[in-house]
Amino acid sequence: MSIFSQNHKRIFAAAIVLAVVASPFLRSGAARAQTASSATANTQSIAAQQQALEAQLQQLEGQINQYETQIAADEQKGTSLTAEINKLNSEIAKVQLQIKATNITLQEINSQITATESQITITAGDITNKKSAIGNLLQRLYEDDQTSALESFVQNPRLSDLWDRLQNISLMETNLSADVTALGALTNQLQTQDQQLAVSKTAATSAQLYEAAQAQQIVAAKQQKSQILADTKGQESAYQTLVEKTKQTAAQIRNQIFQLLGGGQLTFEEAYQYAKLASQATGVDPALILAVLDRESALGQNVGQCSYKTAMSPSNIPIFLKITRQLGLDPNSMMVSCPNSDGVYGGAMGPAQFEPSTWELYASGISSVTGDNPPSPWKNADAFAATALYLKDAMQGCVSLYSTTLAQERCTAAKYYAGGGWRNYLWTYGEATVERAQTFTQDIATITSSS
Repeated sequence: MSIFSQNHKRIFAAAIVLAVVASPFLRSGAARAQTASSATANTQSIAAQQQALEAQLQQLEGQINQYETQIAADEQKGTSLTAEINKLNSEIAKVQLQIKATNITLQEINSQITATESQITITAGDITNKKSAIGNLLQRLYEDDQTSALESFVQNPRLSDLWDRLQNISLMETNLSADVTALGALTNQLQTQDQQLAVSKTAATSAQLYEAAQAQQIVAAKQQKSQILADTKGQESAYQTLVEKTKQTAAQIRNQIFQLLGGGQLTFEEAYQYAKLASQATGVDPALILAVLDRESALGQNVGQCSYKTAMSPSNIPIFLKITRQLGLDPNSMMVSCPNSDGVYGGAMGPAQFEPSTWELYASGISSVTGDNPPSPWKNADAFAATALYLKDAMQGCVSLYSTTLAQERCTAAKYYAGGGWRNYLWTYGEATVERAQTFTQDIATITSSS
């Protein structure tokens, strides 16, 4: 054996381990048939398509804003049959445009999926090439390792030849080490791209579901319009009688149950008091705070039903354990949100559905609002404050992008839900939250005017 044997073995072992780790992330040959050059060209084409779709979406958003302004103006005219019919007509036209916006968003998401798949193809090709290079280097080093020092001297009698051979071996070892490091980086990159693909597919599913819901919303609005006209026969006095019959009293609204997963049940009055406290500290509309928390509690039956051990990303687990330790809670009994069906991590905590790392960032701010130190993700007052603080930060970027309050709040809600991927959820989560906030605004006005 040569004197280089131990070095070769160590590098050989590292290369084999990385090759095994990388293998599960490689697709079949058929799925990887696309070449790197064609994948790059495809990505460029997709970017151009996305720019065109974004321009269409901005135009639609402008038209939607006009209808929202008209609806607000009709509401300010007071309760009348004419105003109500005009408002319903504007709402129907607005939702029709929202369906178009959702469809464009879906096209953008599908473009993102295609682009990510192209990037995965390129990365997988790079991994294959890198593994091939590592294999070649390993073979050459292995062959050299089988040559004894005496044989090496016989094959290279001149000192300069022996020196060149030693230099070549050193260079191969250096290249092998670099290739092993690069392979590890490429493997991590591929994992990230796979996760991005899963997130985009989830967004696509959400857009499809909401597009169907929007179509039902149009049907419901048309039915409501027809029913009002049928019940009143076009008479204003009959409409006013109908309004009085259907109007909820302040007492009924106050006693509505506001259910928060991880935070128990509150009456609407109690929830409003928490939201008002958070609003006074942050300036965020209490109706928007209530709407976001209401949406978070309605995300699905799996929210808050899993153990941190199986649901949470490894990077969040130490922070989660720190939070529960500070609060004197058993981490095994504190349920968190479950992973999505596509494998994206869960681990969000309490009514506000904050991940541990995000909660840690806002902990001091929450304490300054509620006085709880440390604050608890599972305590209602702290959860309301956390939501308001996050919304306040998200709103700052939205104010610079949109001119109307509704558009700004829609953007803010989407950011609360999806972070950097908020545009994919503008007309799904964002719009649903704004609609819910408008209902809460009316409810708040009812209970405050009677108190």
